[in-house]
Amino acid sequence: MTARAWAELLRVSALFTVPGDALAGAAASGRRPDRGTVLAVGASLCLYEAGMALNDWADREEDAVDRPHRPIPSGRIAPAAALAAAGALTAAGLGLAGLAGRPALAVATGLAATVWAYDLRLKHTPAGPAAMAAARGLDLLLGATATGRAGRTAGAVAPGTGAGAGAGAGPGPGSARGTAQVARGSVLGALPAAGLLGAHTYAVTVVSRHEAHGGSTTAPLAALAAVAALGAAALHTRQGRREDQEPAPHTGFGRLDESPLPRPSHRTPATPARTASGLVRTALTGSYVRTAAVPLLHAALNPSPPLTQRAVGGGIRAMIPLQAALAARTGAVGTALAVMGLVPIARTLARKVSPT
Repeated sequence: MTARAWAELLRVSALFTVPGDALAGAAASGRRPDRGTVLAVGASLCLYEAGMALNDWADREEDAVDRPHRPIPSGRIAPAAALAAAGALTAAGLGLAGLAGRPALAVATGLAATVWAYDLRLKHTPAGPAAMAAARGLDLLLGATATGRAGRTAGAVAPGTGAGAGAGAGPGPGSARGTAQVARGSVLGALPAAGLLGAHTYAVTVVSRHEAHGGSTTAPLAALAAVAALGAAALHTRQGRREDQEPAPHTGFGRLDESPLPRPSHRTPATPARTASGLVRTALTGSYVRTAAVPLLHAALNPSPPLTQRAVGGGIRAMIPLQAALAARTGAVGTALAVMGLVPIARTLARKVSPT
């Protein structure tokens, strides 16, 4: 019974929507997942579960009225134990992020602060959905900054042009300045994907505000429109240098490809690989739209608490195919399919433990 109570408190069925954040972030930054990505996933999981425990601790009085079956109001978990778990999980998440480097730790610190601010202060204010959206976006950026932390980036300096190569040369990738440039490039490259994931989170959070009492048709209809727009955006291919492509030689003053010679066309001819990538991206986007839109439509037609709760649950589960589609739009098909491998696990656990 104790194990089940903690599973309910931590909402373990929603836990599998988290690893895709870091994987999508790695893909958006143009790199393959590595040890830093694994650390980012671990940090994300800890901070997510810290938020779940803190959420129920902060809502214990409200849940005693609206959800007396929850672990804390039902007496199965003591409030002090939930708060202690939130603190311990936050510390563990920051510790794992620190192992991935200072930029990752900085993003994780912002993420942890956002989680605590949301649960303790912002949840029931107009800023609540925006705070939750920011948390998801930061989680994706955490994966981007942690991946490739050794300093390999699209603008990495060529051998012999780093620190010590002479006056005017750019900073070496191992220097503090070079590390900052790496992190900045990773964040900029992943911002569009973080924005799309944050927008989905915002829409689902607005709907979740009505799951206890229902009655809102506007929120699920607005979320439906958002899902359609996000699906269209996910279908758009985001061109970017993958790490298996050779970067242009770089000096401290600019790239050596800045010459008056004619440049090749940016149009890439269709190939079987590109066609397959497009088909995968389309299928993943369709899965996202279907998973999120169907329960939202039901909630719009009948805004009862059970259907609204199903719409929220569908929106949470839809994060996995959205993360996969965001990875696929950069060409990281393998990463996208790996993320989709989490769907059966999340679906199975959702039948046993509610994600909301």
